Amino acid sequence: MITLLVNMLIHEKEDVKNPKVRQQYGMICGLVGIMLNILLFAGKFVAGLLSHSISITADAFNNLSDAGSSCVTLVGFKMAGAKPDVNHPFGHGRIEYVTGLIVSGAILVMAFELIKSSVEKILHPEPVTFGVLSLWILLASIVVKIYMAFYNYKIGKKLDSAAMRATATDSLSDTCATAAVLAGALVGEFTGLQIDGWCGILVGLFIFYAGISAARDTLNPLLGQPPEEDFVRQIENIVLSYQEICGIHDLLVHDYGPGRRMISLHAEVPAEGNILELHDIVDNAEMELRNKLRCDAVIHMDPVVTEDAYILELKGKIERLMKEIDSVITMHDFRVVMGQTHTNLIFDVVVPYEFALSDEALERQIQMQVNYSLGENYFVVIQVDKAYLK
Repeated sequence: MITLLVNMLIHEKEDVKNPKVRQQYGMICGLVGIMLNILLFAGKFVAGLLSHSISITADAFNNLSDAGSSCVTLVGFKMAGAKPDVNHPFGHGRIEYVTGLIVSGAILVMAFELIKSSVEKILHPEPVTFGVLSLWILLASIVVKIYMAFYNYKIGKKLDSAAMRATATDSLSDTCATAAVLAGALVGEFTGLQIDGWCGILVGLFIFYAGISAARDTLNPLLGQPPEEDFVRQIENIVLSYQEICGIHDLLVHDYGPGRRMISLHAEVPAEGNILELHDIVDNAEMELRNKLRCDAVIHMDPVVTEDAYILELKGKIERLMKEIDSVITMHDFRVVMGQTHTNLIFDVVVPYEFALSDEALERQIQMQVNYSLGENYFVVIQVDKAYLK
């Protein structure tokens, strides 16, 4: 169904970085989700009334909440596709993350209510009457929810959408919940054991775990997380394809929602080169990043010496000294200021956040290594940076 609607209604379906295309995908999936969840709610509610099963009735209202979550997702995609305005110059893309968080909250609330109702059923048990109609309704529900989990996950992966991945997680948890309800009903029917309430608790705990996982996936982009390794490699490949650019560092990716990312980085260029020609090359790199990755890019030029043998030799020695301290340390922006009495070695050092040494201790260690290897008249001037990438 989803594939057919996508082929019919989305003309540029592969251009998933386009906010308009993302909006169309989200609205199609949201409308289909609302329709299917309402049908499931109606069927399970009737089955719950006929069988007097708290777990089936709770599962029905779980589907009703899913219909509400689909409404939230639909509205979220609609708002996220809105154009930038004076109050939101970077667009409204983060609304998609917010809707994913709302869906996660709905999952957690439903889990709590289901556990509460199940405890009451254990304390005050009632006989459950399980018929053929209820059996077929629950089996049909499992099949439908597997299909919903499949298409939400598939399209969520295609769009890199946290909201749709949360919806897929919810659908998968519903599949397991309904399967547990069905198993409990069958056990009660054929053995007489009243485990309806216990099955409800088990389902509620599973749904609660799914809600926590979905909330984590939607919170991370809002709080700020490292960019994906594949995206970083694409940036590096594009920028370093220009022969005049020797290297890049200090790459930052600001995420304002899917398809709305801003990049800033430092590009090392030969200090001996023509500044106007190098500036034009950097402009071309920025434009290529914008066209290929659909992101705004700002590149700062860092001139580095590439033809002075003495400076290059010093740089190589410093790099080897730092590798002796720890292989994870990298450096950039190496400069040398020579005076009559001493020489300053100026550079930036990059270490991971979990690095064992403090910035001050690392600086002292490097200074000791430099004095031991190069002499007492060499001094390091270091800026310690943290790696923003994993």
